[in-house]
Amino acid sequence: MLKEIVIAFQSWEQARLFIRQNKFTRWIIGPGIIYTLLFIAGMFFFWQSSDAVVSWMSDKLGIESWLQQERNAWLSFLFVMTGMMLRLTLVLFYFSFFKYIILIIGSPVFAYLSEKTEAILEGKDHTFNWKELRKDCFRNIKLTLRNCGWQSIYLIALILLSLIPFAGWIVPVIALIMECYYFGYSMLDYSFARIKLTPAQSINFTSNHKGLAIGNGLLFYLMHLVIILAPAYAIIAATLSIHKVKNS
Repeated sequence: MLKEIVIAFQSWEQARLFIRQNKFTRWIIGPGIIYTLLFIAGMFFFWQSSDAVVSWMSDKLGIESWLQQERNAWLSFLFVMTGMMLRLTLVLFYFSFFKYIILIIGSPVFAYLSEKTEAILEGKDHTFNWKELRKDCFRNIKLTLRNCGWQSIYLIALILLSLIPFAGWIVPVIALIMECYYFGYSMLDYSFARIKLTPAQSINFTSNHKGLAIGNGLLFYLMHLVIILAPAYAIIAATLSIHKVKNS
């Protein structure tokens, strides 16, 4: 799996060169601006609502008044850490839904960009085919809804686990890895569709090559330091990594 994560990381560097050489900048800037505005608005709402949820739970359980009565620094530390882990897990939970909405809305752009990238890699002329594009979009939307359902189940379990002191402190890390896997999987599936893998074969391939999905998803998260670049880089890098694996 480590080798595949390295391949995913290398593909992101190759994506930077690919974008510059093939003048794909407009595919970065346009969708990137829309994504950035939605991301900032969404995360502001998510953080505010997660803070409200944690405060509501603390008030209903009477934790604040109990800690004031106990006046125990160690207990206070435990509950502060637990609250932080719960907030982080909730933010990741909210962000996963935001990500799936973006995947559904942006599926036509992502499918087109993946097709065009592969055509250039294979030295072919890219001809726009609305029928094939629509087919790829519907396939990825179905996959997105499936992943959203499974990830929601896992995240609910992780939210409950985050309430347990000590054990709950690793929950944000687990949630982040899971987020990376599912997002990376969604980006890779556009390439799987073109090489005629069925959804079941796509699931099996990704399960056997988790590093490609995790590596792509992880770099997608790191690219949020420059938010505007994240979505288009992810799809181009995913296409490059599958092209490399396929040819090897």
